[in-house]
Amino acid sequence: MRAILLASACAAAQIAAALPAFAQNASDQSDTDNEIVVTAERRSTNIQTTPLAVTVLSGEDLENRGVTTVDQLQFVAPGATVNNFGQGIDFNIRGIGKAEHNTQTTTGVITYRDGVATFPGYFTAEPYYDISRVEILRGPQGTFVGQNATGGAVFVTSRDPVIDGGYHGYIQGQVGNYNLVGAQGAINLPLTDTLAARVAFNTDSRDSFYDITGPYSGDDGIFTASGRFSLLWEPSSNLSVLFKTDLNYLDLSAYPAEPIFYDDEPFDITSNADWAALDRFVRSTLRVDYEFGNGITLRSVSGYQEGNTIYRADLDGTSIGVNTFRDDVDETIYSQEFNLISPDDGAITWILGAYYQHDEYNFLPGEFVIGLPEGSPFSEYVLDGTNPKETSALFGQVTFDLSDSLELQIGARYAESSTENFINVSQYGIPIVQNQQADWSNLSGKVALNWTIDDHNFVYGYVATGFRPGGLNVPVSLFGSTITLEPFDEELVTNYEIGWKAGWFDGRLRTQINAYYNDYENFQVIIGYPNFPVFGQEVNVPNTTEMYGFEAQLEAVFGAFSVDAGLGWMHSELGEFYATDGRAISVTPCDIETGPSSVSCIALAGREQTYAPEFTFNIGAQYVFSLPGGDTLTPRLNYGHVSEQWATLFQNEARGDHIEARNIFNGQLAWTHGDFIATLWATNLTNQEYVAALNSGMHFYGPPRQVGLRVTRVF
Repeated sequence: MRAILLASACAAAQIAAALPAFAQNASDQSDTDNEIVVTAERRSTNIQTTPLAVTVLSGEDLENRGVTTVDQLQFVAPGATVNNFGQGIDFNIRGIGKAEHNTQTTTGVITYRDGVATFPGYFTAEPYYDISRVEILRGPQGTFVGQNATGGAVFVTSRDPVIDGGYHGYIQGQVGNYNLVGAQGAINLPLTDTLAARVAFNTDSRDSFYDITGPYSGDDGIFTASGRFSLLWEPSSNLSVLFKTDLNYLDLSAYPAEPIFYDDEPFDITSNADWAALDRFVRSTLRVDYEFGNGITLRSVSGYQEGNTIYRADLDGTSIGVNTFRDDVDETIYSQEFNLISPDDGAITWILGAYYQHDEYNFLPGEFVIGLPEGSPFSEYVLDGTNPKETSALFGQVTFDLSDSLELQIGARYAESSTENFINVSQYGIPIVQNQQADWSNLSGKVALNWTIDDHNFVYGYVATGFRPGGLNVPVSLFGSTITLEPFDEELVTNYEIGWKAGWFDGRLRTQINAYYNDYENFQVIIGYPNFPVFGQEVNVPNTTEMYGFEAQLEAVFGAFSVDAGLGWMHSELGEFYATDGRAISVTPCDIETGPSSVSCIALAGREQTYAPEFTFNIGAQYVFSLPGGDTLTPRLNYGHVSEQWATLFQNEARGDHIEARNIFNGQLAWTHGDFIATLWATNLTNQEYVAALNSGMHFYGPPRQVGLRVTRVF
């Protein structure tokens, strides 16, 4: 496969070298007009000369494509999948990210908000509003990001205040089916000639998608309210201080789901247990940039986040079952990153960085309960305590201009991570105490060679490694004895990648094509405890998983017509591995390396990686019609496809492991009249019923068709 990638790189370079004359014939317009900027590498760089597979969406792009939360990113970016089960998500890029639902399993796709790594597991429904841009980076991101990422990273940047920008902003309201009512807006406030503020808000309410019957029917729809205050101070040309605070109150009422063996209407559910879904959290960020006289910039990015999440569920999803779940969890994160960034010009450019993060979960007493049935200590599993985690890192990258068109990049990152459990468990009446700690360290790196063939063609190739720390297993009691399970180890990814970015028709058409090959070691997965599989344990797949594929993107603007598209193809294959499905009762030992294979000890070699669909595809197109009086009318249609995927390595269709393909059409018709924009919009136009996630034997469905009218006034 590596030989194929090398041959592909040579072919791409030959094709690119043969095409510049064609690309330069249209007009004198430059590729840099309407330049798309990438900031994830701590500099502002043109996407067409940034040696990464990346999708960049502006705030306008998000609105045009119907993206209001993280879920919809999978329909606008190749290689991304988001499986949302309410209180948490499985966000994977190229099949790497997160596949197990607990606080000990960190995510391989890190989401940043205004430069700060956000909550890695909970608080997933934060809305996108007043956004400047979203950058989706594919592949390991260890050299620049504060927290290491094995699958990729998502950078969400809200709009900044503008000094000397006057009073400007927007106000927006919308209505829709399910009694949807929403409003958002923002205003820029010029306070002095060196100080400006921005205030933004977003609120939505609607009825439930679900009809819940039975002794309990408590899904009342949603009500969300979010606000952001930003303050920018620039007392001199070399100092900038930017402060932002986000507040979120997200009452989603419930995360309804139905048992996998039900085949009735997915939004008709019976229940005899309480439902609740409430997230409340705050995030504050402080970014300080100081440029020295020699052009070197010192940057400090500080973050503080605190939140509470409450979840209540009927785990059997029926009005006759007795399996319930509830939790009430606090999470606090504080982080600090420092960067030294060289000037952009010069034959050698570089960046040095240091990072620290403390992330602590607090499981409140009596609030994490699995009941079979609820109400008796002998029929409940109860957990409380704290799980503090720390990570620290030193990282850097240097770029050498070998010639006017060729550059070499070398980067490295040393990281140390630790996790602790100070918890008390009542396992159906049996008390268990855990005070355990585990530590990991890693040196990851990247070597890249970039070739700017001409103003319209850029080719890159690199090798990069990524690291995701391991975690702790909760002990179990067996025959009156407490068994302390071994921690699971870190994951390691080595990514070989080549890419070609080109501009055609003098920048009216831009393309990105890349191919990659991943060696994925120590994939973290929960299986039956090898010596007594009735209990679950998180372990590492002992042999290397191979994953390879290619991706392509295009953006084109030809007068009033524009189109954007993305395509991803991926193949994944597990190494030799034996495991017992923890959902099936078995007492037969099963060694993960040697088996032996049996009815309960399943040989998994050659199976696909979880949440790794073979194909992802998206396309959107619009045309701007000019009307009398300067008005415009713009119809737009978007389509996103995520092919079928597996939710577990066991690939048991009877247990709901097979997740069908998703084909989502969104559309809108926007009329612009002066400062007013009226937009008719619709999401999931075909009203496809699709499984959005599998968790605890339950299917969580994606939202049905929604339609509405949005009116915006810009001032």
